[in-house]
Parts: sequence; C-alpha cells; structure tokens
Amino acid sequence: MQSETILPEQLATDIRQGCDALGLSLGDDAIDRLARLVLLLEKWNRIYSLTAVRDPRAMVTRHILDSLVVLPWLNGVSLIDVGTGAGLPGLPIAIARPDCTVTLLDSNAKKLRFVRQAASELGLHNVEVVQQRMQEYRPAQAFDMVISRAVAAIADLYQQTVHLVKPGGRMLFLKGVVPSTEIGSFGLRERLAVEPLQVPGLDAERHLVWLDTQQEVESVQS
Repeated sequence: MQSETILPEQLATDIRQGCDALGLSLGDDAIDRLARLVLLLEKWNRIYSLTAVRDPRAMVTRHILDSLVVLPWLNGVSLIDVGTGAGLPGLPIAIARPDCTVTLLDSNAKKLRFVRQAASELGLHNVEVVQQRMQEYRPAQAFDMVISRAVAAIADLYQQTVHLVKPGGRMLFLKGVVPSTEIGSFGLRERLAVEPLQVPGLDAERHLVWLDTQQEVESVQS
C-alpha cells in the first residue's frame, strides 16, 4: 500500500487497536492527534529524513505505540524528553497526557523544526521545545521525570541529566534488548528496575530501565 493512500481514519483505527492491546484508554481527540502526528511525520520525513521508518502504518507501531507503552510507569506531571529527535517519545506522551507538561530537548535544529511545527499544528499547549545539549541545559525548575529513548548508555545519560530531575523524581530509559553491560557498569545498578515491554505488532524486544532518585544528592561512577 502506498503511503499516499493512507487516511487518518485508517491510522486512527490502528492506533486505537494498539492502545486497546496496551490497556490504554484514550479519547477520540487524542487518537485523532496521534494519527495526525503520524501523517506529519511521514510528510516531513520525505525531505528531512527524520526516521528510517517510511510507512505510516509502521510508524504507528514503531513510534506511536512504542512511545505510549511507557505510560503506566510515568509518575508526576512534568517530564523532559532528552535527545527527543523527532519528538519521540515526548510528542505521543504529551498527546496522551494533556495534564503533563512535556519539554522536548535536543541539539538538532533540523529535527526540532519539525517538533515545533507538529506541536503547533496539533495544538499541544503543554509542550515546550528547547534546543540545547542535555548536559548544559539548566531549567528554572527541575522535572518530575526524565525520559530518553535509545539515546546513550545509562551511566552517561544519568550523569548528563540527573540535574534535570527533582529529588524523588523518576528517570526512565527506553531500550531494546536488556542492556546488561550498561546496567553492570552503572554505579547505582542495585536501584535500577527493568521491565519488559510488549509493543503490539512489534517483533522486537523492548525494555524499560528506570529508577527513582533519592532526596539526597546522588553520585554515580560510570
């Protein structure tokens, strides 16, 4: 099927079925916005090469559902997506969680042009887009949650982003297969939780590695 023949209604059906499989209950407005996000991503991808995934229906599985699968582990109402790239997982999360303020952080200006345009066209008033390196960003207030999707090794991400999360906040690292080497070299590995994730329609391993920060200042050795 050619991508030009894909209708928003078809994508919305795929998204709704995927959400049902994940046990997520999203309203019609959220489903519509997610479908429109896929179409925007597919359109911009033709010129800007934002993702290697070209087919819109594959984008539903590999980008939308692969982002939404983390929703049950979110804990708080402010989140920063570091190394967001084309807005993943931050944009789908912002659509599904309008009560949550979502900051999308990346140093890539080309990809952030898409992210800003998508947030504007989709009317996502709970989204802020910041172009900066994660280790250099100093927000006015820290976040309840820091999330990243296949950006860097856990120890490196922790060191570069722990200043962004509140004491008692949550850090979430979305990975493919269990990153055993990364976990083994992480100084606070005894506090890491590893959850297998089942993404509907995806024949590949996905895991969430996460930890809650403590009230005191923490340090870690890579």
